[in-house]
Amino acid sequence: MTVQSPVALITGAASGLGLELARALQHTYQLVLLDVNADGLRDCAEEFPNARCYQVDLTDVGAVAQLTAQLRNELARLDLLINNAGITHRSLSRVTSREVLQKVMAVDYFAPVQLTQDLLPLLEADGGGCIVTIGSMAGWMPVIERAGYCAAKSALHQYFEVLRAELACTSSSIRILQVYPSFLDTPIENHALDGSGGIAKHPRSMVGRMRSSTWMAQRIVKAINNGRERLFPDRFTYFASLLYRIAPKLYLQLMQRKFSQS
Repeated sequence: MTVQSPVALITGAASGLGLELARALQHTYQLVLLDVNADGLRDCAEEFPNARCYQVDLTDVGAVAQLTAQLRNELARLDLLINNAGITHRSLSRVTSREVLQKVMAVDYFAPVQLTQDLLPLLEADGGGCIVTIGSMAGWMPVIERAGYCAAKSALHQYFEVLRAELACTSSSIRILQVYPSFLDTPIENHALDGSGGIAKHPRSMVGRMRSSTWMAQRIVKAINNGRERLFPDRFTYFASLLYRIAPKLYLQLMQRKFSQS
């Protein structure tokens, strides 16, 4: 990497999809890696010796603001911002505490918005960068036991679609890629919260095929390079979202049947 090399910032970079994205981008970008996991970041520092690694709790608005101010002073540009970090829960709506809902919303929605707003000056430098949001098909259609997660991903989708339209009105060269994975084999599910904020003990329910983080990262990098605006990597869940919009009652019946068998 040289001083002129493009810069990529990845949240949730110490494991799962974030780590695979770092591996896929390391030869073409200077990496800025964020995670709350200190041990995971130490491993990243060894694997990516030229990367800048920062431990930050994305639910801490003040800590995020302090870090973005530091980055604005240290970096001349930011070419790629990947809002990847996320958490989920597996709990019925009526027993999910307000604290769990707030934490999911803080990580999955408010943190990407804060990072994007704070780092827009760097993204606009040198011709404009690209913002990638890792959403979910759960942001398009309801999923039992995921009310807070669905709400956060829906909010994420709408915010960045509006931002895309507003940037276009100003002739900004910043691009936005929204990614809608379905079921990935990542640590996020191993740390899914229950209704009271502990770790959910019961296994996840799913439909369709489980995909690896490596498989997903490869498709995201290809979509970035091709200038895509939206990425639906899994046809099964994409058609499920269409079914929900066309025949919501049928979709809900099929989902309820699937979850009752899980």
